[in-house]
Amino acid sequence: MGHKKVVVAMIACLLLAAAASVNAQPTPTPPKPLPNPVLYLTGIEYYTANGKDFTRYKYGVFNSTAYPDTLFAASPTLPPCGTNTNSSRSWVDVFDSRSKRLYGFCALRSAADLNKIWFALETGVIPPSYVYIEISDRSTNMKYKSNLADTVQ
Repeated sequence: MGHKKVVVAMIACLLLAAAASVNAQPTPTPPKPLPNPVLYLTGIEYYTANGKDFTRYKYGVFNSTAYPDTLFAASPTLPPCGTNTNSSRSWVDVFDSRSKRLYGFCALRSAADLNKIWFALETGVIPPSYVYIEISDRSTNMKYKSNLADTVQ
């Protein structure tokens, strides 16, 4: 008779476990991690502003389509960029190879805008040999750092 109670108890446990697994909610799949940006020099442009000559170093991100446009959506609930209270969710900064910030973008509106980033120096100033960018998602505190890219063609 003791044997029967053990078998009945085991069957009851199995039935409870099966019922629990049927009612259990599936675990949400975490979002796919984004790749690091692949930065490359697209061109150099010379221009004059306020009576001074400048050299603009223009860059693109080879894998820009891997980033969702929502990463660059206007985010008025996040801290402003200067007086811009509608700056983007993610900011992009350009650094030299020693991590000195050269320039930044806080109002990109889409991933395609990653192909329009640049920094400028007064003409005659020797540029750093290499630069990289960092995309900072202010909503998730994630950072995506690129490779080092040349400043000469």
